[in-house]
Amino acid sequence: MKRALLSVSDKDGIVELGQALIARGWELLSTGGTAHTLREAGLEVTGVSEVTGHPEMMEGRVKTLHPAIHAGLLARRDRPDDMAALVEQGYGPIDLVAVNLYPFREAVAQGDVTVGQAMAKVDIGGPTMIRAAAKSHKDVWVVVDPEDYAAVIAALDGEQDASLRRSLAAKVFRHISAYDQAVADFLEDGEWEAFPERLDVSLKQVQPLRYGENPDQEAAFYGPDAPAGVSALEQIHGKSLSYNNLLDLDGALLSLSPFALSPRPAVCIIKHTTPCGLGIGDTLAEAYTKALATDPTSAFGSVISVNRPVDAETAELISQLFVECVVAPAYSDEALATLTQKKNLRLLTFPAGPVVLPTGDPVAQALATAQVKDQSFLAAWGRLPEARMLRSVYGGMLVQTPPVPPFYAVEDASWSVATTREPTAAEWDDLRFAWAAIFGVKSNAILMARNGGVLGIGAGQMSRVDSSKIAVRKAADAGLDLMGSVLASDAFFPFRDGVDAAAAAGVKAVIQPGGSIRDDEVIAAANEHGMAMVFTSRRLFRH
Repeated sequence: MKRALLSVSDKDGIVELGQALIARGWELLSTGGTAHTLREAGLEVTGVSEVTGHPEMMEGRVKTLHPAIHAGLLARRDRPDDMAALVEQGYGPIDLVAVNLYPFREAVAQGDVTVGQAMAKVDIGGPTMIRAAAKSHKDVWVVVDPEDYAAVIAALDGEQDASLRRSLAAKVFRHISAYDQAVADFLEDGEWEAFPERLDVSLKQVQPLRYGENPDQEAAFYGPDAPAGVSALEQIHGKSLSYNNLLDLDGALLSLSPFALSPRPAVCIIKHTTPCGLGIGDTLAEAYTKALATDPTSAFGSVISVNRPVDAETAELISQLFVECVVAPAYSDEALATLTQKKNLRLLTFPAGPVVLPTGDPVAQALATAQVKDQSFLAAWGRLPEARMLRSVYGGMLVQTPPVPPFYAVEDASWSVATTREPTAAEWDDLRFAWAAIFGVKSNAILMARNGGVLGIGAGQMSRVDSSKIAVRKAADAGLDLMGSVLASDAFFPFRDGVDAAAAAGVKAVIQPGGSIRDDEVIAAANEHGMAMVFTSRRLFRH
């Protein structure tokens, strides 16, 4: 009888794997919590202590470190002396190992973890078993990723696949390497560090891509073992995602993130990674209508992100426009019936379940303030304990922590009014909206808004006044009146000319970081025009 040893921290799929093995006549060996899970599912399991003849000890610290286990894994099936040694000692071969290690990274990333507590989370038996099984992969199946269970079962039913065995063994050594690196990083720094002295990045291929930015470039998409951001999205309809789709989806998540906690529906329309329209409303359809009005020409071939489930009315409006992708928490049955009529339209959803945030994280604090229960969008945004943003340059890699969104629904005590005139109540609401909306716009960024809708956007220019002129022109092209609007700037105004241009266009209030050596001149210009100006003391530059 073939024997499999199952001992996993990630229980996904383990019952199904056990059922499949028993159905094929295998015996199951297991330990602790995994054995309990299998037995609860009605499966017959032999405890490892029955095989070793030795009880688990030291609260489970010693249980699989025994010759009965490792001889069964390391015995070479084509060596009669190895097999005779097994018989002599009363041991039997082990033909499959399914083990994944205790999640050390996640455990220590919560903060306030002592070295003693961290060392208690270091897996010893698991790495030893899978290393032994990987060394013997010619004879022993070894699986550390639940996504590989189905492939192994299929291989057991068909011709034995040597290339699959090698691939699974290689995954073991990568798994152990990443695990050991996490422990080493912790011991060097005493806690998880965003910027350790040595940064080792391990990514797995999410999917191959048809081509890169252009057809003559090859490309693939890689992501972390614990999906975050774009890699956490689930595609439910449409043709496969392209390289440029993924870049735009990243911009869509970034731009929508300030509205994760919004009490009102929000819609972002993204083109070339930056918003070309954004709106909030009492309904999702109203928010979409406002977002589309900003720049309906650029919205052609766009990516749309929303913070509410897509309903029938909104789906009907979206279906009237050529769109590459839509990403939402969910879709109603009626919405799906409408949108899936477009066979190439890519529909994606955010992951379900709460996001884990470290103690003291500003997003965690905002969540506590807003008392938000649905965290699915934040899980997609990826404010995870180990979140980093990586960007390549010729000869190296730039690394930074993700920016904290300026949440539309959360008050910020650091804001101050710099001008003589205070904003009106309506202007305050527009300023909060504009500051959240500009978060995803490429710098130098200027954004004009009114009544929960963006009116004009200027982005990516070498001078801020040029961005202001473009925002005014884009609003005029869309037939939108700027009179009584507000303006957001992602960085301070270096000169008063940007404020003068905004006033001439009809802007009545401005929100910006402040901090220029010419702030006095800029404030004086705003006072001359009777404008209100708010300083946020925070830059939202996106290079």
